[in-house]
Amino acid sequence: MAGMSTLYDLEILSLGAGIQSTALYLMALNGEFEKTPSAAIFADTQWEPKEVYEHVEKLQQFGGDQIPIYTVTHGNLRQDTLDVIEGKKKRLSNPPFFVKDDNIRPNMAPDRGGMIWRQCTKDYKILPVQKKMRELLGYKPRQRVKKTARNWIGISVDEASRMKDSRDKWIENYYPLVERRLSRNDCVGYLRDNGFESTTKSACIGCPYHSNKTWVDMKKNKPDQWLDAVDFDTRLRQGSLPGVTGKLYLSRHFEPLPQAVLQDYDENQIDMFEQECEGMCGV
Repeated sequence: MAGMSTLYDLEILSLGAGIQSTALYLMALNGEFEKTPSAAIFADTQWEPKEVYEHVEKLQQFGGDQIPIYTVTHGNLRQDTLDVIEGKKKRLSNPPFFVKDDNIRPNMAPDRGGMIWRQCTKDYKILPVQKKMRELLGYKPRQRVKKTARNWIGISVDEASRMKDSRDKWIENYYPLVERRLSRNDCVGYLRDNGFESTTKSACIGCPYHSNKTWVDMKKNKPDQWLDAVDFDTRLRQGSLPGVTGKLYLSRHFEPLPQAVLQDYDENQIDMFEQECEGMCGV
């Protein structure tokens, strides 16, 4: 951020608990940077796979005495979404669902479908982290922040398009992996060398950014998560979101998950997390 001092009152690592942010956390523990974050913050949507929670606990036990890990949350994204779908709540920070209107209207081409605007990352990831940062700086809610903080984010060089400046003047987003030209594969190697080779991608169980390959893997190898996602996907079409016309889906094929996974898919297809430009999910 132009004009901001390089001396910060707080250095925080945003821990997504995936491959890149875990590698970044371990690098910081190993003293590989001139500065060391004073803490890491994991923003919990309460809909992460159980292996992610187990992984955060493992990291806490491994390095929490040096770089403590705080868990923060805005609420349960799954339940909050269903409460809006079912009319129990009025407002939702929308996940990027796929939507298609099957109604045929005179003089209009059939709807080919699209993706609704994503808002969940801001409310369930970014703001809870910032709230904790304010607290660590000693500020109460709504107090103007006069101190500065640097937010370490685990985006690797192959995902540099996801880099983004903070919208808050008191925070500077920092991308050490990009600065060092480290790729996701480099991070995988670092995790292997440091005993964390089992680290997986961190993302909500029912994230629409999953590729079809990910859904197929979930169905084959994580049946509890698959049934959870199928139930959620089915219930999406039993109601509606305010201002959204059409049926909602988790799959880019605009079909219920059980049918969508039967579609042909490219083994090399990647997830759509590069569209998650805030850089807080999937790392």
